[in-house]
Amino acid sequence: MDIREVNVLVLAYIGDGVYENYVRHFLVENKGVSVDQLQSSSVSYVSAKSQANFLKILMERNFFTADELDVIKRARNYKNSRHPKNCDIITYKHATALEAIIGYLDLVGEQNRIKCIMDLILGGNLC
Repeated sequence: MDIREVNVLVLAYIGDGVYENYVRHFLVENKGVSVDQLQSSSVSYVSAKSQANFLKILMERNFFTADELDVIKRARNYKNSRHPKNCDIITYKHATALEAIIGYLDLVGEQNRIKCIMDLILGGNLC
């Protein structure tokens, strides 16, 4: 499989699962409270608005390689007029781009790179 040919929405689908798993582990390890509290805490990480903001921070820090930026741009520019009611299309495309790059990194086996992204998102630490 040529990863460059994989549809960016498929990459985002994979990335969404990886991203949410990191968030859930982080919250359980650090918040360790009821499921209702865990769920409400997760919103600050998993909402489209939050994900778009995290992508912006990483972009401002020139975090991504050229290959990673290509994936992000493909995802951001993907022609899709559908988006959730609670956010605008630009925010949704940026959130999708963050999920896509995580999905891409997962499929190419770059677990350390994913960990660096998630460490920044969850703890503010940059690798």
